[in-house]
Amino acid sequence: MGTSELLKRKQEWLERLKKEGKLRDPTEDHKMGLIALQNRTRREIIKFIGIGGKRSFDEIKKKFNLTDAQAKMHLDLLEQALFIESAEEDGKKYYILTPRGEAYLENVEWR
Repeated sequence: MGTSELLKRKQEWLERLKKEGKLRDPTEDHKMGLIALQNRTRREIIKFIGIGGKRSFDEIKKKFNLTDAQAKMHLDLLEQALFIESAEEDGKKYYILTPRGEAYLENVEWR
């Protein structure tokens, strides 16, 4: 994906977040991001989703040997911090990276 396509995708994502009321003030947003990234399992979940493009709850749970409650806690926190989002395909829920999650992998994790 080219730079202009990435910028367009990010702008569309930000507009959608505004409409859905998910954007927070920058201080709260940074705090939430730091909380999410302090945990190694959550950082590894971001990488796992990034490698596969999309992952189901069960795939994530199995890969990291998590209980349902543990997987839900990690995924909910990553969603709240806007690193991942859920999407439905053929009636099944998947988790995908947001532009923020992709930027984390590109600029921090995979360097």
